Amino acid sequence: MKRAILVLSLLTALLCSGADLPAAKVESVGFSTERLQNLHELIQHEIDQKQLAGAVTILARHGQVIEYRTYGQRDMQAGAPMTKDVIFRAYSMTKPVTGVAMMILYEQGKWLPWDPISKHIPEFAHLKVFNGFDGSGNVVLVDPEHPPTIGEVMSHSAGFSYGSSHSPVDAMYQEKKVLQSANLHEMIEKLASIPLNYQPGKGWMYSVGMDIEGYLVEKLSGQTLPDFMRDHIFDPLGMKDTGFFVPQDKRSRFAVNYGAGDGGQLKIVNPGGDTPTDYSAPPSMPSGGGGMVTTAEDYYHFAQMLANGGEFGGKRILAPASVRLMSSNHLPPSLLTGKFGIGQSVMRPGFGYGYNCAVIFDPPEAGMSDGKGTFFWDGAAGTWFWVDPTNDIVFVAMIQRMTHPDNHSLEYRSHAAVYSALTEPSK
Repeated sequence: MKRAILVLSLLTALLCSGADLPAAKVESVGFSTERLQNLHELIQHEIDQKQLAGAVTILARHGQVIEYRTYGQRDMQAGAPMTKDVIFRAYSMTKPVTGVAMMILYEQGKWLPWDPISKHIPEFAHLKVFNGFDGSGNVVLVDPEHPPTIGEVMSHSAGFSYGSSHSPVDAMYQEKKVLQSANLHEMIEKLASIPLNYQPGKGWMYSVGMDIEGYLVEKLSGQTLPDFMRDHIFDPLGMKDTGFFVPQDKRSRFAVNYGAGDGGQLKIVNPGGDTPTDYSAPPSMPSGGGGMVTTAEDYYHFAQMLANGGEFGGKRILAPASVRLMSSNHLPPSLLTGKFGIGQSVMRPGFGYGYNCAVIFDPPEAGMSDGKGTFFWDGAAGTWFWVDPTNDIVFVAMIQRMTHPDNHSLEYRSHAAVYSALTEPSK
């Protein structure tokens, strides 16, 4: 019995260690061990300053993991250390996964980027556009110059928003409680009664577009969004701890979520669970824009699949051409002026947006050191990842720090730190 328990413990340790991931020595793939200290010190400094509880990071090049590290704690109050199998709230890092779900359906001929969204969602056939107020203070609505397309929905340029600003349209989102709908169809019905913020294709606004995509996935596939992702993405890629809720037998691995408290120190956010869910049961409205939970290693499988042109571990999810379509900039120069963005992700020359992910298509012009064509995104609790196809680099970082003003700064500073250690960049 003792021997069996020992063997089981060793197997569990191996599974949690990432031992199944192809690994390489740092210098063998053109990185400097010494200069990677810039990355380690950057993250450790956040922890030492009590601005971060803990982190898990994975750095890979040429499909081989060269760094897989844990920092700090999963739960500061309990003193529980961060481990590689900790489950994190992905929030908006769900968006690229929903993008892949959409691209799978694209490959099946279910939709085209220039399709009017109303072709597949008839409730959107009569959308209007907000056009200010008349002399009596009443809202003025006009017809769209063209119906918003699926491609515009996927690039945040259709005119939808999140309801999180102080605009008159966002006030309608808040009044109708769009993101608190009982299910995705109810969300669609609410959105159909709210005008677009601007003429389709004439602006960029972070939006519920990827939640609309989640509804599209359900309608075009005949499956729920979680089931479609499980069958077509999670299971094939071995993303064993990824889904839309955390089962009871995994709750002990769920990271505590923190936010900024008094004096800038960390405090637990929504103890006992997050709004609108504590992730203890399957949601009635699965969010394609922000509903996933995952581990660093699971998400690395997903990111490396994209880096490999749609394949990982012998399982092909997408064709290389579909990955290129998803990860190419789809915004016109007229929107890349610095006027539009979210946080520090500002649409500007060299920096645009593809389908469900940001794209650095001209790094020097964008002021970044990444390789050309790098695409990425992040989540509200500070998780982030990027794929650099030029240098064949994948990086994944998982933290849980909500609404902290430095979340996205840490993300972008990590880009600089990683590339400071790349001694043999691709030409």
